[in-house]
Amino acid sequence: MANIERHKAGDFCWMDLATTDQSAAKKFYGDIFGWTAKDSPMGENQFYSMFSIGGREVGAGYTLAEHQRAMGMGPHWMPYVATESADATVKRAEELGAKIIAPAFDVFDAGRMAMFEDPTGGKLCVWEAKSHVGSRITGVDGTLCAADLITPDQDAASAFYEKLFGWRIMKEDEEAAHRYYHIFNGEQFIGGMQPADWWGGAPAHWQIYLQVANCEASAAKAKELGARIYMPAMKVEDVGWMAVMADPQGATFAIFQAARKAAASDK
Repeated sequence: MANIERHKAGDFCWMDLATTDQSAAKKFYGDIFGWTAKDSPMGENQFYSMFSIGGREVGAGYTLAEHQRAMGMGPHWMPYVATESADATVKRAEELGAKIIAPAFDVFDAGRMAMFEDPTGGKLCVWEAKSHVGSRITGVDGTLCAADLITPDQDAASAFYEKLFGWRIMKEDEEAAHRYYHIFNGEQFIGGMQPADWWGGAPAHWQIYLQVANCEASAAKAKELGARIYMPAMKVEDVGWMAVMADPQGATFAIFQAARKAAASDK
């Protein structure tokens, strides 16, 4: 376990859930990950639910507005990347071919954020911290441990994000069947890129990974609580176990059990 006082620029620093049933979502994730939720007003009859573990924030959730639903937006998780300047980052993103969804704006005194759609279609937020640093704990069950971009063009996405955030993106051997690209911020692995055809040509999107101690047990519990399992717990040699699912409202996410924990649980 490690407490976080500030995120390094280029790291995934936050995640929030857009849902159609905030109360049900709070119960679902609380039952699986032990999150507690604290509601803060964010408009008329709207609340931003801050999810915490041991009093330290890990993410949040809110209810999709009617105009968002009318635009066809469904439940989803959104990761945020830390930046020193939301304005400069979103300007650079536009120069590199991104579509700006929300120009940089202040979120009270918490920070400044922006949202864009990368040239391959993946939507992402950036966060310039002020009073709110983002997630404040890592390395325990229920915390964000990585994020993957599902994209129809891994090479175009790689070129874009390498220039935008300075990420180092390592491609697998051209002969490798899985075609997974690894994303590093400096020397730290933070996620990857998967080809969209793995998921039947799904639209480009970012997928969060939440750490768990036992992937099979957590996936089974999620299913009991109404989740739809897209990929049952699967062992990735020398890496760990993972599973992909959608919560009862339809927001997709993945869970991950590191290899060292897998080894311990197999004894």
